[in-house]
Amino acid sequence: MHSKEQLEEMQRLPLHRKIQITTARIIEWYQHYNGMVYVAFSGGKDSTVLLDIARRIYPDIPAVFSDTGLEFPEVRDFVKSLPNITIVRPEMNFRKVIETYGYPVVSKRVADTVEYGHKPGSFRWRELHGEIKRSNGTPSEFNCEKWCYLLDAPFKVSSRCCSVMKKRPMEKYAKMTGRRPIIATMANESRSRRAAWLKLGCNAFSGKKPSSQPMSFWTEEDVLEYLYTYQVPYASVYGEIVRTDGGGWTTTGEKRTGCVFCAFGAHLEKAPNRFQRLKITHPKLWSYCMKPWEEHGLGMQKVLEYIGIPIE
Repeated sequence: MHSKEQLEEMQRLPLHRKIQITTARIIEWYQHYNGMVYVAFSGGKDSTVLLDIARRIYPDIPAVFSDTGLEFPEVRDFVKSLPNITIVRPEMNFRKVIETYGYPVVSKRVADTVEYGHKPGSFRWRELHGEIKRSNGTPSEFNCEKWCYLLDAPFKVSSRCCSVMKKRPMEKYAKMTGRRPIIATMANESRSRRAAWLKLGCNAFSGKKPSSQPMSFWTEEDVLEYLYTYQVPYASVYGEIVRTDGGGWTTTGEKRTGCVFCAFGAHLEKAPNRFQRLKITHPKLWSYCMKPWEEHGLGMQKVLEYIGIPIE
């Protein structure tokens, strides 16, 4: 078990020290599994840094990319430019996932709560109605009554997209090869990832699905500083890496890539949000995303408008 104070202390370490610790964690993982490991590579900036560090130690370590069809074209081109990349694919495309389960909106936890919260009196239904209490009688932090109206939405909501399109293909690869993953997730990205690090640390050897997250204590600025300092090639959709007025780091293009059509977190973005930018930078993708379902688009215009997210 680790403490929040330990995490914060590690997050304040200088970059060169973080590289040393991450390197040690990768070596520990690699040796524990006799080299039967792989880097889960998304083509984004975080996993680009992870792959660079890993291949400085083990040049032949394989990387695995799940080609969901949801990546920016620049990301897919970048992935194809690198050696020793195994490409896996999901059994469903995004349109089929939407049709079967629903749209990924707000956040994974909220979408999951809405998907399973339709039964009156169930735990998730009570979360959506603000009825979950702590032991001291105060409202639980897991209540999300703000999103209760999504129970009546004219479309289905679900968090299963990531599982179907990314996790399952990777798990299938791991099962077929016997290799264990090294992943570029960071603790400050979500409450669940922070909780996982506090409990298991960077290398989670225990459990049914052991995995290594050797960059858990990094921050986004660490990633940008690494790419800039060591002149590591990365996907062009990010633009240039530059200094901010406050002395930090940022990109002139996209800040995060991920899945182009995913709406998780979009309601928190200031204008221009990801969909407004998409119309400018990739108008054909934007058009397909917004086009009505019956016209063979993704029908996301009505979804985003229902939530109050501007699209242009």
